[in-house]
Amino acid sequence: MTPISDLNSVPGNTPIHPDDAAKLIPNLATKKELDEWERQNILEAQKWAFSSRVMKSRNPLDEIYLRELHRRMFGETWKWAGKYRTRDVSIGCPFHEIYERIGTLLRDARFWIGNKTFTLDEIAVRFHHRLVGPIHAFPDGNGRHARMLADVIAEKNGGARFTWGRANLVEVGPTRNAYLSALHALDGNDNNIQPLLTCARS
Repeated sequence: MTPISDLNSVPGNTPIHPDDAAKLIPNLATKKELDEWERQNILEAQKWAFSSRVMKSRNPLDEIYLRELHRRMFGETWKWAGKYRTRDVSIGCPFHEIYERIGTLLRDARFWIGNKTFTLDEIAVRFHHRLVGPIHAFPDGNGRHARMLADVIAEKNGGARFTWGRANLVEVGPTRNAYLSALHALDGNDNNIQPLLTCARS
């Protein structure tokens, strides 16, 4: 299969390793075609995640659920969907630490919810930030996966889904730029979560 030539063309995205890119399932020619294919895949995953049956019976703060959601979001697109990355990339922890760090994050989030350490919005947004940045568990789709998981956590605990600027954050533009800047603000020494909270509810 001929690789998609502009696969790694979006600024701010972590480049996909050629070995991972070679595991694309559909025969697509451009990044635009890939984005549309993934969008349809993700819509089906969204239906699953927010169905009343799954919302009642599944715990989003479970490691198996975390991987299952990624698999449902990208399982028609990538052979590695739902599997943690097996190499280091420019963002995130060393790949051999992913499983342990995921476990720590899930325990932290359960503690935050049980003890009302933060508001529900802040819990979901902090969870999202640590999953997408410091951990970055999957070869691709980390931002979209972390945002949907934050939405699930919010709704599961009686809150509302986030709006994330009401824009497609995969596409280059001012909303995506604001989102990336908000992530970086929380990365900083001042631990400033307000820009990401604002972005999530904008």
